[in-house]
Amino acid sequence: MFELRFDKSSILEWAARYPADYDEEVETIIAPQVRARGYFMKSEFLKLCRWKTPRSKPRVVSNPEDFIQEVTRTALSTPSERLRIEVLTLLSGVSWPTASVLLHFGHTDPYPILDFRALFSLGIDSEQTEYDFDFWWAYTQFCRQLAKEVGVSMRIYVPSHSSR
Repeated sequence: MFELRFDKSSILEWAARYPADYDEEVETIIAPQVRARGYFMKSEFLKLCRWKTPRSKPRVVSNPEDFIQEVTRTALSTPSERLRIEVLTLLSGVSWPTASVLLHFGHTDPYPILDFRALFSLGIDSEQTEYDFDFWWAYTQFCRQLAKEVGVSMRIYVPSHSSR
């Protein structure tokens, strides 16, 4: 289903082109706190949603703090891969791509970020793709294997100019 559009050896070259200024707070402050706590606080949730897609702000801000905490606690603690990703879509303004960001930065297991640029790099036209668990799980497994083969983290592997 997925086929890299360029040679694996150029993944680090593509990754180096990504300006990661804003990512530093997310990676060094928010992600470690969420992983240690086991759920997102509303302020962290809103930052990650804005990081992924600022357009979602009116919807994501309507989620109550306790609902965000319980939904994300479930996603970050369940052994069920399907529940892990799909429960996050219960949050207002969170679709598959944003749910992937929450897992990517919140879970201790490696998860790829679902993004049209990354999908394009893997030979997928995201405009014609309907996201469901089977697609998500195949994408996750492919990205994990690719990162392992190349010897990079899931964060570095993303072969587009941006990982969002």
